[in-house]
Amino acid sequence: MTPAIFGISGPELTADERAFFKEADPAGYILFARNCENREQLRRLTDDLRGIHGRDRLIVSIDQEGGRVARMKPPEWPRYPAGEAFARLYEIAPASAIEAMRCNAEAMALELALAGISVDYHAPLDVRRPETDDVIGDRALGNEPMQVAALGRALLDGMARAGVVGCLKHMPGHGRATCDTHKELPTVEASAAELEADIEPFRTLSDHPLGMSAHIVFAAWDADRPATLSSKVIGNVIRRQIGFDGLLLTDDIDMQALDGTIPERSEQALAAGCDIVLNCWAKRDDMEGIVERCGTMSQQARERLDRVHAAMGDPLDTVETAELLAKRDALLAVAEGAAA
Repeated sequence: MTPAIFGISGPELTADERAFFKEADPAGYILFARNCENREQLRRLTDDLRGIHGRDRLIVSIDQEGGRVARMKPPEWPRYPAGEAFARLYEIAPASAIEAMRCNAEAMALELALAGISVDYHAPLDVRRPETDDVIGDRALGNEPMQVAALGRALLDGMARAGVVGCLKHMPGHGRATCDTHKELPTVEASAAELEADIEPFRTLSDHPLGMSAHIVFAAWDADRPATLSSKVIGNVIRRQIGFDGLLLTDDIDMQALDGTIPERSEQALAAGCDIVLNCWAKRDDMEGIVERCGTMSQQARERLDRVHAAMGDPLDTVETAELLAKRDALLAVAEGAAA
């Protein structure tokens, strides 16, 4: 199995993609708006992906957070609020915010499960600060570690009720970055003591089976390499200080924060301790280069992947989506009323 998650070019697999994926046997796939036209088409695509490998337990993933991060869009799919809505409610009524987040996450994940999607790259556990770049912005669950962890746990629990696995991101924390890693490489100068607040939500939820790295240099831990490419940050901080022993993905390996070719970056990330490379853009040359340079998945990574597969499942026999959304909206109205 190739230690990579690959993107797909359009709403259907091409014959070339089907043949390549069958031979490469990647760990999974990531979907974008280009892959999501309507319910029937999307389910057909995800069924096709499983058919290539002949297994039901497969990472078929997406970035579906709500707000501006939504690949499955209206009017075909419902609109969901960004994390900031729940953070505002938490400041007034923490228990209500936790329940609202759980309902929201379960409703969203039920839509994903119906589409054949098994993994959502959600929850962002980045502690928001005054200087936090807008790439995180209203996606954040708060500016206090305990609040971020509490809402993050509710989010992951809600998705799990629908059989979908969430993801801890962006380890060890994106909140102090003052630029967008899609465009450039941030350097964080905070001390190790100051960074304790950033890693605290990840430490609290470190029993979760899936996480994602950040393309950020943390000078206190490794002044020379971004976390994704740093054995010091992955080994000493993510694995030891945070205590995360789940499957660690890179953030999109194609972001401009990183240097070198895509296959070179991928090889470096795996050598540093990431388990799987996330490659989003369905560029055949890049995918072939990753297969050639990165070889097969390690036994340890495969065991971690098996734990992600085990966390996938069928939705619980629970309330209807409409009931979940009605409960969420009633709870969020408290924050809206307080702000009026």
